[in-house]
Amino acid sequence: MTTGGMLKSLRNNRTVLILWLSALVALSFLIAGVSAHQPQEGRPRSATVTPTPTPTPEQTGPGRRIAPQLGEPPAAPILKPKPTPTPDASTAEITEGDILKFNSELVTLNVRVIDRNNRPINGIRKDEFKVFEDGVPQPIFSFTQEEVPVIYGMAVDTSGSLRPQFNQVIDAAKTIINSNRQGDETFLERFISSDKIETVQDFTDSKDSLLDGLDTLYIEGGQTAVIDGVYLAAQHIADYKKGTGDDRRRRALIVVTDGEDRASYYTQEQLFQNLREQDVQVYVIGFVSELDADRTLIRKSPRDKAMTLINRIAAETGGRAFFPQSISELPSVANEIIRDMRTQYVISYDPTNKVHDGSYRSIKVTVAQPATAEKRIALTRSGRNATAPGAAAKPRASNQPTPNTPRRP
Repeated sequence: MTTGGMLKSLRNNRTVLILWLSALVALSFLIAGVSAHQPQEGRPRSATVTPTPTPTPEQTGPGRRIAPQLGEPPAAPILKPKPTPTPDASTAEITEGDILKFNSELVTLNVRVIDRNNRPINGIRKDEFKVFEDGVPQPIFSFTQEEVPVIYGMAVDTSGSLRPQFNQVIDAAKTIINSNRQGDETFLERFISSDKIETVQDFTDSKDSLLDGLDTLYIEGGQTAVIDGVYLAAQHIADYKKGTGDDRRRRALIVVTDGEDRASYYTQEQLFQNLREQDVQVYVIGFVSELDADRTLIRKSPRDKAMTLINRIAAETGGRAFFPQSISELPSVANEIIRDMRTQYVISYDPTNKVHDGSYRSIKVTVAQPATAEKRIALTRSGRNATAPGAAAKPRASNQPTPNTPRRP
């Protein structure tokens, strides 16, 4: 082949190659265009969708809810008492002559037995006690002298009238707190006027917390509300762990005051009605010596009125009243209160009168007198109101607002 023929052949082959390459490029563009219009399975779309926000309803009422879109929160749970099981008559083993009693309503009494020198007497047997309600003998259901833990409160009058004795009052209160034993629980209240009744330390078994609470107390001016302070403290003690196994624990209240009530919301009769519905013994340390002792033909002296109120509070609840003449007596008073709370008899009886009419039933406990020993004196609460369990209505005047309750810190 000549040189010219070879060059012509190469030009023809190059032309064919260019045509083939052009065809391949066009085909690739065509395939890419078709693929761009075809949906591809298994591959997420690149478009971004913005979700519509869920509207948050306006918050109302106390507190804030975490998930408002879930709606209003449920009502607060209510602790329901465990129902008393009804015996199955088909399986119970009952013999002729058996007496069955259901829902027995026992009345529990804390009884102190002392001699004429106010010294406690121990070692008395169950058969030496007799219980009377409205003069009618009552069957004793249970009896014990065992030491049980104590639930008690300490209500301290921090009005200006106690300023001269205040440091010694705090020391006496600390003596009582330091005597607490395992299982005891105590709360601390300060009171002045009706709008200044505060729980400084709620129920605790920590001595340190209670002692710290006593150290925060201070004197403040105001119209003393002794009745309100006692009313709210006794109610708080009675309600604490009510309906639980701790009901067997003795409940007491220690009040330190001058006893001069000036501006209470509750009346004396409302106070005593409430105390009769609670099983709370009240011990009162009354500093009445600084009160005016002058009286007239138509008016008792402030001192006489204070002593009458204090003595009645103690008598109604089976407690004790102390009237120290000097601050040096406070340590011995504190020790007597400690002893009294520890050395008592617990008597329960099943009342023969089952009527729940709210009437007052007087209670009296007597103890056998040995021929060769000191006279025995049995002391307990003076009576009770015959109300159904859980149905006792708290007195409140209809034309007055709801009274203040203790404020929590």
